Amino acid sequence: MRRPLTLYGLTFSLPLLIWQLLFFVFPLVFLVALSFWTVKNFRMQPDFDTVNWVTIYGRSVFWQAYGTTLAMAAFASALVSILAFPCAYAIAFKLSDNARRWAVFLMVIPFFTSYLVRVYSWQIFLSDAGIINVMLGWIGLGPYGLLNTVGATMIGYLTLTFPLVVLLQLFSLVFIDRTLIEAAHNLRCGRLRTVFEVIVPSARVGLVIAALFAFILCFGDFVSPIYLGGGDPTTLSILITDTTKSGQQWPRAAVIALTMIGTLLVVAFAAVRFAYKGRTK
Repeated sequence: MRRPLTLYGLTFSLPLLIWQLLFFVFPLVFLVALSFWTVKNFRMQPDFDTVNWVTIYGRSVFWQAYGTTLAMAAFASALVSILAFPCAYAIAFKLSDNARRWAVFLMVIPFFTSYLVRVYSWQIFLSDAGIINVMLGWIGLGPYGLLNTVGATMIGYLTLTFPLVVLLQLFSLVFIDRTLIEAAHNLRCGRLRTVFEVIVPSARVGLVIAALFAFILCFGDFVSPIYLGGGDPTTLSILITDTTKSGQQWPRAAVIALTMIGTLLVVAFAAVRFAYKGRTK
């Protein structure tokens, strides 16, 4: 049964409502309005014209950047989910409670450092005269062009998302009913089969949400594509920057930003629906 609204409940929920209005709803409404403005003589005018939408959607460079961003974010989220699962599984099922707490603490530590600083440190490793190429030179290999590549961008994406994905997967794995795992073993189910037929389905919600967060972070990331990938291929975040620098075209940048928001909303709703599919209320 639904509880009736009370003044007490509304009072304590009011700060959250104000926060959402100030930092999400109002900026989103302004962004929508800005997309219909026009720029004349490097000045924005509050018109209602669809020329920005027609111009952006009519350019092949936008659709190329859109496809590239979507593909890279999807691949990075799948890759980090696969790499993070063994780590989360080991922490959840192989470590003691004390060791698990230390592992969680170690996963939180990277967030104490700026993501930009961590990306700069990867430049030292991946440059032509960097640590990796120097070590390869000791065995007669290289140097290889590791920086300003798609692979370097992926490393940046993993740096951004790996600790978070491990934590989200871990929180889902630790709450799995252990009796289900014991029952699988009693029925002579092997470890690998138990993982895929018992553990993964039981933790599906957490695994999907972790991958969703990774996709959202990678889809909107600007730092790794520009500082590790060298801006090639162009992603939507880079395209927004280039658009604002080209004649102060903020309305066209707003169109790109709204497209990104719409894409993320569609992906988020689809992922949440898949995560809770078949679950009883």
